[in-house]
Formats: sequence, C-alpha cells, structure tokens
Amino acid sequence: MVCPPLETADDPCDLSLAEALSTTAARADRCVFFFDFDGTLAPIQDDPDAVQLAPGVLGAITDLAARVKRVSLVSARPVDFLRSRFPGVPLTLHGLYGLESQYGAGETVTYPPALPYADVIAELARRAERELPDDVLVEYKRLSVALHYRSAPELRDTVHAWAQEQAGRHGLREQEGRMVIELKPSVQRDKGSVVAEEIEGFSCAWYFGDDLGDLAAFRALADRRTTHPDFLGVRVAVRNPETGAEVAAAADLHLEGPSAVPPFLQKAVTAL
Repeated sequence: MVCPPLETADDPCDLSLAEALSTTAARADRCVFFFDFDGTLAPIQDDPDAVQLAPGVLGAITDLAARVKRVSLVSARPVDFLRSRFPGVPLTLHGLYGLESQYGAGETVTYPPALPYADVIAELARRAERELPDDVLVEYKRLSVALHYRSAPELRDTVHAWAQEQAGRHGLREQEGRMVIELKPSVQRDKGSVVAEEIEGFSCAWYFGDDLGDLAAFRALADRRTTHPDFLGVRVAVRNPETGAEVAAAADLHLEGPSAVPPFLQKAVTAL
C-alpha cells in the first residue's frame, strides 16, 4: 500500500480503505494487527498507573483477535501491565519496546542483551527521584526508566539535560515521547525491529500508533512493502496535539484519538 496520508479513514488513495479491508479479509489467516497502547488504545493521563482503555477497545480487540491470525501490542509498558488491561484475550505482548515479550499464554521472556543493564537502570531510577524536581514523575520499569514532565512542561529542558547526561555516562539510549523521555539499554531493539521480526511469514499487517517511537514500526512496514511488493502494510496514525503531526505525516490513515479506534475496528471486523 503506497499512498499519501489520508485526512480521514474514508478518503481514497492508491489502495482505498475498502480495498485494504477486502485484501485483509482474504488474507486473514496471514495477517497481523499491531497496536501501541498509550495514546492509541488508551487516553494519556498524568498518572501512568491510572490509564485505562478507551470505551469499546476491549471488545473490539477481542473480536479482532478472533478473526485474524495474530493481534500484537507493542508498547513502552511492561508486559504485566498490558496483560492486566486485556485479561484472557489471546494477544502477543511486546513490552518495554520489545525488551520483554509474552506469546499467548506463555511465560514472559526478556531480550537477553538487555539484562546486564538492570542494575544501572534501578540505580538511575533512585537517582532521578533524588535529583530531579518533585513535579517529574519517575516511572521505573525494570529495564527502563521513564521521566514524565506532563504536569510541569516547563521542566522539559531540565529533564532532557539530565537524561542526556546519564545516557552518555552509562551508555544508554534516550527515547523521546509525549511529555516524557525514557532511558533504556543501548541494544538493537525497538518497535521497528519487533515488527520486522513478526511480519516474517505474513502477507498483511496493520500498525496503529500515536507517538515518535511508532515511527520505527511504520518504517518496518514500508521496508517490507519495498522488498515484497505484494505485502499489504497499513500505517494508522492516532492523532494527538503533541507528536501527532510527525506521526500523521508518515501514516496512510488517520484516526482522531483513542475513542475513534473501536468504531474503526468494528468496521474492520464486519469486513472480515
């Protein structure tokens, strides 16, 4: 699917939405749907632990999972958190940008090259609590630490400078997002590499995302299309006022926030 970004999910492009859904239906046993979590399936909140799915998401994802080969979440959240929001739904879960994964009902597995960073990340989380202003929310996630400044946007430069210094000192990577910067292991693992691995053997994939980290996943679908012209790859941007413009520019379809995802998925389920 090669087309300019669409203003709505019903606008025409080189391959129309109806044609994309028809092709997906014909390849349902060879199709995977990927979703980011925060800002895509759930509205962003100041307290990350308080975030809940947008109304209708659980039912829509459950219905979709029964009709296509695989549904995967690819998120900065830990696998345990993702599972808590989708109890009993047969999903593949990639948490911490793919540093940990759970396939179906199996055990959570950790990406081995990331394990040596665990002690450094734990110490950085403790230091961040001591050294950064109180308005910065420090979210420790075992193999990464996220520094949220949503409640005090004026602290952006302070938080980014601290994160940059620590990344350089400890050989970590910085991942910028919506009012947050995350420090994570310097390993070749992100949403793009996760998607590139998963789509091997599939002839159809959709990816729904809203933030800068999702751009790597969009590129993975575009790269697959380049090397496999028959591959159907659909990039869906869930718009937002913070990073939405850059993500929308790289997408094929646009949806207006998490609340627009369930009705779109129900439309897809009907087509399937």
